[in-house]
Amino acid sequence: MREGIDPSAPPSGTGCKECLASDSGWWVHLRRCAQCGHIGCCDSSPSQHATRHFQETGHPVIQSFEPGEDWFFDYTSKRAFAGPDLAPPHARPSDQPVPAPADRLPPDWMDQVR
Repeated sequence: MREGIDPSAPPSGTGCKECLASDSGWWVHLRRCAQCGHIGCCDSSPSQHATRHFQETGHPVIQSFEPGEDWFFDYTSKRAFAGPDLAPPHARPSDQPVPAPADRLPPDWMDQVR
């Protein structure tokens, strides 16, 4: 098994953990830490919590947490790769809007997407 991947670690939820913990956080797409299951927002999102999680923990591998996507990315090598099946669920709910949560989006949200 590749270092930085624990297939048995369940996702921390169905949305960005830190954004949901705040009163105003929102995200564009979600990424899952392949080592501990932390769900964070992508680098197009204002807060970039998935990358921050890597920087704070050293957990090097993420997987997309978007429906229909199964790619992995290693922050240390900066390479995408195919990886193993992780514990379910494998993606956010398909009826969850993008970006989300819809009730937190500022009027200028499109200007804030990177």
